[in-house]
Amino acid sequence: MSVARAAILDAVRGQPEPVSVAALVRLTRLHENTVREHLNALVGTGRVRRTRAPATGRGRPAWLYLSWEGGPEEAQYAGLAAALSRAVAGSAADPTAVAEAQGRAWGRDMVVRQHDDDGSSTAASVVVATLDDLRFAPRVAPEEPTVVRLERCPLLETAHRFPDVVCAVHLGMVRGVLERLGESTEGTGLRPFAEPGACLLELPQLALSR
Repeated sequence: MSVARAAILDAVRGQPEPVSVAALVRLTRLHENTVREHLNALVGTGRVRRTRAPATGRGRPAWLYLSWEGGPEEAQYAGLAAALSRAVAGSAADPTAVAEAQGRAWGRDMVVRQHDDDGSSTAASVVVATLDDLRFAPRVAPEEPTVVRLERCPLLETAHRFPDVVCAVHLGMVRGVLERLGESTEGTGLRPFAEPGACLLELPQLALSR
């Protein structure tokens, strides 16, 4: 299997919801025809399934691709996230601000529930552990420890359709984790789809030390 085909398969496998060609193109930065070719091959070998998207108007609905290996709870979470993202994007006066605020609250709650800190962990390591729990596949390069490469988006299709909402929630979540740990969030940023196959999270320098 080629590197490109393996990357597409990994992206599809990492999704609890069916994902479109357009979302995969945005993630991988491969040409649309190349993505379609690899998806057709993966469907042919039985590694990926495809289903029609719900009809929304004239014309045949697009294909969505799925290789779901999670449990039903993940599929329900993805569906709920998509519904909430659609509602916020369509009704809030400032969807990004609303999403970021809710993400902060979520991040603060997660620190309390999931990471009992004994004082030995840095704020950055808690952020990375939280992202790993949420299946972002975070990777930190030793030469650039304030930048976290997020090699998987657990809500790729929804993030592609509603980036202002979904990405703001994820950034807010990181900021909420930092706030709960008593760290400044100044300098924290998220660059969606900044590299082929990854988003880039920027953390404050102070988060690396106690």
